Amino acid sequence: MNTVLKKATEINKDFLEVCLKAYRLMCTSKRMAELYDENREVCSKYVHSTSRGHEAIQLATSFQLKAIDYASPYYRDESILLGIGLEPFELMLQLMAKRDDPFSGGRSYYGHPSLRRKGFPTIPHQSSATGMQAIPATGMAHGISYLESQGLLKEKSVVLCSLGDGSVTEGEVAEAFQMAVLKKLPIIYLVQDNGWGISATGDEMRTMDAFEYADGFKGLQRMRVNGSDFIDSYNGMKNAFDFVRAERAPMLVHARCPLLGHHTSGVRKEWYRGDDLSVHLKDDPIVKLENYLIQQEVSQKKLDELKAEAEKKVLADYNKAVKSPDPDVNDFDSHEFASTEITLEKGNRSPAKGEKVVMVDAALHAVDEILRKHPEAMFYGQDVGGRLGGVFREAATLAQKYGEARVFNTPIQEAYIVGSTAGMSAVGVKPIVEIQFADYIWPAINQLVEELSKSCYLSKGKFPVQALIRVPIGAYGGGGPYHSGSIESTLLTIRGIKVVYPSNAADMKGLLKASFYDPNPVVLLEHKGLYWSKVPGTLDAKAIEPDEDYIIPLGKVNIVQDAEDEKIIDGKSATIITYGMGVYWAKEASKKFKGQVEIMDLRTLNPLDWETVKASVEKHNRAFVLTEEPLLNSFAESLAGRISKECFKHLDAPVWIFGATNLPAVPLNVDLEKMMLPNAEKVATELEKLLSY
Repeated sequence: MNTVLKKATEINKDFLEVCLKAYRLMCTSKRMAELYDENREVCSKYVHSTSRGHEAIQLATSFQLKAIDYASPYYRDESILLGIGLEPFELMLQLMAKRDDPFSGGRSYYGHPSLRRKGFPTIPHQSSATGMQAIPATGMAHGISYLESQGLLKEKSVVLCSLGDGSVTEGEVAEAFQMAVLKKLPIIYLVQDNGWGISATGDEMRTMDAFEYADGFKGLQRMRVNGSDFIDSYNGMKNAFDFVRAERAPMLVHARCPLLGHHTSGVRKEWYRGDDLSVHLKDDPIVKLENYLIQQEVSQKKLDELKAEAEKKVLADYNKAVKSPDPDVNDFDSHEFASTEITLEKGNRSPAKGEKVVMVDAALHAVDEILRKHPEAMFYGQDVGGRLGGVFREAATLAQKYGEARVFNTPIQEAYIVGSTAGMSAVGVKPIVEIQFADYIWPAINQLVEELSKSCYLSKGKFPVQALIRVPIGAYGGGGPYHSGSIESTLLTIRGIKVVYPSNAADMKGLLKASFYDPNPVVLLEHKGLYWSKVPGTLDAKAIEPDEDYIIPLGKVNIVQDAEDEKIIDGKSATIITYGMGVYWAKEASKKFKGQVEIMDLRTLNPLDWETVKASVEKHNRAFVLTEEPLLNSFAESLAGRISKECFKHLDAPVWIFGATNLPAVPLNVDLEKMMLPNAEKVATELEKLLSY
């Protein structure tokens, strides 16, 4: 460290009051844990953990947090919550999944806070997946660092990320540490090590503890504290916060703690702890602090009064919580998404003096306009920095224009690229990120599902994640098995995210803008074969570039081709429902069936413009769902099933579906690729079958 750690805090009146407060809160958390055990029929209805044994380090930490700070506690951190000023009653409301649970309204587990309250540190939603909080927390620090660099933030905020030692073995924690030191971010990783990971011991799970592991991350300052000793913990955490607040650099604090409670209420200590429990009891933080206070001439009477006060408070809050109302079941589905202000198409789609551009340039110009207008916006991903500007040149010139603090390369860390956006959003940054190819999104799915998609719903709207995730997708010209995949069906099984898929330059610009302004996570799928209109038949993907104000609301179909009224009246028409490259296969195939085919470009797969789809099916009585994906268990099959169910009375033929052959990957050889994928000729053959009904 650049600063010398201070010696133990000299005892004085003010610090004595801090210790007495800590003692009262330790007695509070201890009595809460006991009360939960004594009332298992009520309190163990839902799984929970307590902080028993971890009280000293948690309270020492909480006393350093300011209202300007941010925190990502983990599920055993109830004493941190008590220490920042939350009431036992509030925590118990979450324990019992009550309506007035201030964090989630009964939607999430005990010890899973979502707090945005004046006078308190901000605590965004995080999942139960241990270790995963390290990436969103580091994203918060990254966002704070960026805002400071732009003069948009004057306060010296610090981010606290609390972890169990066992979770540090997660690969995503390594990604977080790497970015923290690479970007020199103001974050403290507090690692609480009680020697257990459910029923596995530390010796079974790792060859080194988190302090030793952190030595491999150059620039990550380290400190050990005795997590069972409040005085040592307080001094250590005070120095850690002082260091990070001043130096704007990361630090890891390793705190050894006893585990005096159950792993959770569902995995009880008596099932597997044995003699180990008696060993841990020797380090009870409450006993240690009580002995210290007696040495400082605090009377036993005073300590007994504090204990009695705490126990009285816990019992009163418990009785109040038990009587509190349960959630309104009719509100069960609110806050899947935050409301968007983009509800109407605006701006000029085809300016009089506009020039035709390819899709990749329309996207580039849209991002350029966003960055120019919004200093809180950032763009990052693999190879999007100044040297290359994206493997498709989709970020060309942006780093030079806006600087490497705003447009920069990341390591090969898809989980960080996506998961960091949750933290960025929480501190007010508006991130645009890129996964280089759809085939490489899988390491990011963990973060996308657990941290981004659930945040708005589980926080009851307090923490929607505003994130635009760009993903080049699709096959053409021998891209091979790892650069040609289609992933939309997998994404569409994730609730709480939006999925957008433009097919031309004008839509690309309008939809990208709408995706940026949407307050929810949006995955923008961009077909590589349409980027440059080099694939035969895709020339129409080029379009006159809309003006800067152009925007298309998500969830609106575009009818790119109408059928003739005469064909419709005669019952000789069909509607093709498609998106992306399918639009161009459909347009080419329909030339053989003049006037008989309407083509719908979905543009947005979630939210889906179902009413327009339904109206088109009922109008034509024949539906053809076309996709580039393999059909089995796909979005296309799902949509066809919905059409069959809800439009059954209007159908004159089976709902037709067509897509790629059901294979695990797109082969490299271009002739093999053609065999697997749809094309206009294959679509025409299938369309003829449908129209013959």
